[in-house]
Amino acid sequence: MSFLQGLWFLLIGVLFSGFFFLDGFDYGVGMAVETLGHDEAEKTQIIRTIGPVWDGNEVWLITAGGAMFASFPYWYATLFSGYYLILLFILMGLILRGVSFEFRAKSSVAKKPVWDRIMAISSFIVPFLFGVMFISMIKGMPIDAQGNISAHFFDYFNWFSIVGGVALTLLTYLHGLNYITLKTAGPVSERAQNYAHALYWVLYLGEIIFALLLIFQTDFLQVHPILTLLCLVLIVGFSVWAHAATFKNQQGLAFTASGLTLISLVALIFCGLFPRVMISSISSNYDLVIKTASSSNYTLIVMTIATVILVPCVLVYTIWAYWIFRKRIEMPVIGRTDG
Repeated sequence: MSFLQGLWFLLIGVLFSGFFFLDGFDYGVGMAVETLGHDEAEKTQIIRTIGPVWDGNEVWLITAGGAMFASFPYWYATLFSGYYLILLFILMGLILRGVSFEFRAKSSVAKKPVWDRIMAISSFIVPFLFGVMFISMIKGMPIDAQGNISAHFFDYFNWFSIVGGVALTLLTYLHGLNYITLKTAGPVSERAQNYAHALYWVLYLGEIIFALLLIFQTDFLQVHPILTLLCLVLIVGFSVWAHAATFKNQQGLAFTASGLTLISLVALIFCGLFPRVMISSISSNYDLVIKTASSSNYTLIVMTIATVILVPCVLVYTIWAYWIFRKRIEMPVIGRTDG
């Protein structure tokens, strides 16, 4: 395995980390529209917290997929063909969530609740299915010598993958609650903080179950014992930090810590996979590994040069956008459009 191959495996992990940190709270906010908002004004206030940034946050997912296609085409081919239906439902969720913002803004008062529900459901579907996909992937899928996946329903949906899907959904929901607490003023902010206080206790139970399943249903502890334990400690540690910050009303720290919890989960997955990109449940001889799944060295060099030039520009723009829209969102006047 060359340096560039390892570097691009790391960069894809970084891109997914950025996606779950930034777009993760978008899904939490989307779910909170129905679970947290009590009336139209409060729901509009919640939606406005992500109105200027949600579409930009999804660029991280597009970039991660594009980087995987260009740097590890065999990984991309196996993953996207084997998880075709799950990725199709994820895509449908992303589409419905996106159009729900626009249609809600243009709908009459009587029809807004319909789009609120669509927004909440689609915001739940996306992180849940991502959790199912990544956790079933690290558990191992029936990959043959040609890199084809011939899987059944329970290869995708089993106790481990469902727990992973629920855990990721809950993490994004808490991340969204912390963001709402940080970005709003009034009853919505206080209610979001109270919800987070209670739900972190549920998260701890979920993290214990997830850790036990990870130990017994993957080879992570045998392949990378120190990194696996370190990532598990970080996941729990950042969760406790975020929980403590909510009690102390340290809203910025709570949001940062919940985001770092998601990044630690991505780090756990990528550290456990290394030097593999896909695990075969048929035979370890059929595992897809970084060395053989990557593009040519020339392709990786060109991609690296482009990344060095473009990524700083994207980061500067992202920071600037969040700085411009840094103010808290006040309760809107009833009847005022939320477009």
